[in-house]
Amino acid sequence: MTKIGFIGVGNMGGPMARNLVQAGHELAAFDLDEEKLNLVVQVGARRAASVADAVAGAEMVVTMLPAGGHVRAVYTGEDGVIAASAAGTLLIDSSTIDVDSARAAHAAAAAAGFEMIDAPVSGGVGGAEAGTLTFMCGGTAAAFARAKPILDIMGGNIFHAGDAGAGQVAKICNNMILGAAMIVTGEAFTLGQRLGLDAQSLFDIVKTASGQTWALTSYCPVPGPVPTSPANRDYQPGFTVEMMAKDLRLAQDAAQGAKLATPLGAAALAAYSLFEGAGNAQMDFSGIIKMLQGEG
Repeated sequence: MTKIGFIGVGNMGGPMARNLVQAGHELAAFDLDEEKLNLVVQVGARRAASVADAVAGAEMVVTMLPAGGHVRAVYTGEDGVIAASAAGTLLIDSSTIDVDSARAAHAAAAAAGFEMIDAPVSGGVGGAEAGTLTFMCGGTAAAFARAKPILDIMGGNIFHAGDAGAGQVAKICNNMILGAAMIVTGEAFTLGQRLGLDAQSLFDIVKTASGQTWALTSYCPVPGPVPTSPANRDYQPGFTVEMMAKDLRLAQDAAQGAKLATPLGAAALAAYSLFEGAGNAQMDFSGIIKMLQGEG
């Protein structure tokens, strides 16, 4: 049994934390949203009154926070993770944030004598609930080895991507591919239907042909072909439009910093930003097919 402090138990962090409790670990949880926090406390977590309370006496700390500014504040604040954690605590940040903030958190942790990994995830709420997330980890090999037994409880695919920040780089590159792939998949189904081709027929053909992608075979944006896709539940998330736009924005910011043109990534961000701005922020990202079809 490991003593774990878990900060940020929202849509993703909540099921991740619950899986750790159900695996027998002693977990103290903190979140500003009392309703989300209650869901973790109900399965056996201790309700922490603050960040400092959550990490007190912990052997490991896991954070799942909205943005880089939150990570910097939670880790480096006066009563934050680094100030309040005991010597030897392993720090794991599973937020999806900008690479600079991730590396700043690593640097602050290292200066204070802590090992840390950035470990953003892919797999959405369904993957978090099922414990099948993909973790993309940046940090030293030693820190990754310490974290892996805990990550194995929450995920099905655990990768050491490289040094500090490498997990974030892998995540934004992955989601840039996913965002663009979902748009072109939606375009193809819209075109096919407009020209009289049945969606199931197109799916059956493309899933065995060179156009096959995860966006098609696991998350098809039209109702029918993939029963578990959000298209069959009126595009309830899943992974929201708001979160996809955020990740694409992080990718574009990183590309600009690297002085690299990524025109398809930029176009995907423009499309999702437009769809988000039309009032669809909390819809599943695959719902962007509605805009391609002239709706929403």
